[in-house]
Amino acid sequence: MAVSWELLGAVGRGFLFALAAILPIVNPAATAPVFLTLTEGASAETRALLARRIAGNMILLLAGSMLVGSYVLDFFGISLPIVRVGGGLVVAAAAWRLLSADPVHADDRAALADAFTPEQARRQAFYPLTFPISCGPGSIAAAITVGVSLIDARVTVTLAHIGGGLLALLACGVLLYFAFRYAQVLLRPLGEAGTVVFLRLAAFILLCLGVQIIWDGARELLSTVTQPVVTVSTEDRGGFSLTLT
Repeated sequence: MAVSWELLGAVGRGFLFALAAILPIVNPAATAPVFLTLTEGASAETRALLARRIAGNMILLLAGSMLVGSYVLDFFGISLPIVRVGGGLVVAAAAWRLLSADPVHADDRAALADAFTPEQARRQAFYPLTFPISCGPGSIAAAITVGVSLIDARVTVTLAHIGGGLLALLACGVLLYFAFRYAQVLLRPLGEAGTVVFLRLAAFILLCLGVQIIWDGARELLSTVTQPVVTVSTEDRGGFSLTLT
């Protein structure tokens, strides 16, 4: 019984740790307006289909990153700062397209609705709607870090931690689904003009987030270059001198 309580506590700790680390980065409420912008003209049924697929893709992508992400990066010799820089560029490019896009008029919405078919929705469900909009390099890097942090010296505790982490990803997926599924309903009180302004602000925030991700990765890379090198030299009388370069 003591072992069972210990494992349940490990599951709870893994759940809370993963949820606290990943949910603020995924932030379904902040990405829901971007989802509306990218699916302009889609029907309610198509958006519901996309919400389910994006939530499922997000869970699978972050679960893979949590379980084997660090091993994949080590195999290819890729560091987390490089992932942040590359992913930040993708996020910034997507946000810039949203900011520079022409506003959609009422006359164009019927044509967009006809063009945005369920087949097109399936093709766009992963890129760019899942990656990098809903699940970007920041959340992937966080999932990899969480996966490394959940490892314990005891195998049973490690499995319990990972189980709790996977439950946290499932909770994030459910929240993402509801945020995307009912995003239009939540933004309806703003009206058409208010929604357009809100979507532009969300795109600008996404652009700033992409630049921030790029800067975080570049700063980590630069810190490895500018670290002082300690040179140890031995003098004739047996002393040592340290030189920082």
